[in-house]
Amino acid sequence: MNKTKAATEHRKWERLPLAIPVFVRSQGENGKEMLEFATALNVSAGGLLVAVRRSLPLSSQVTLEIPSAPLVPRAELPKSSWNLRARTIWTSHADGYQLAGLRFSHPLLSQSSESRPRQRKDVSPV
Repeated sequence: MNKTKAATEHRKWERLPLAIPVFVRSQGENGKEMLEFATALNVSAGGLLVAVRRSLPLSSQVTLEIPSAPLVPRAELPKSSWNLRARTIWTSHADGYQLAGLRFSHPLLSQSSESRPRQRKDVSPV
């Protein structure tokens, strides 16, 4: 590994190259809440890379909602989604999209994961 890469690499967790649909909630310049359907391009325990159409300023707080599809039509499991809080740590523009690196407020995995409650939200069937 060369010194330049070692100096810029800050990741604690391995990234998984997954394309996951995600809703991104943020506040616009006027304070109005914005909701955008986006795609997470890779995910780690500490954050994710997301492609969005609207600009996300550095250090802006966002809420991510990752919907989950029903497993089978008659499943007795509740429909649910994951809600995660994150902060924009870097951005880059590419082909009409903005790529944004987001760091989760609380890592998905940690040594004390037993003490942190899982954040799941029940979603109405409508």
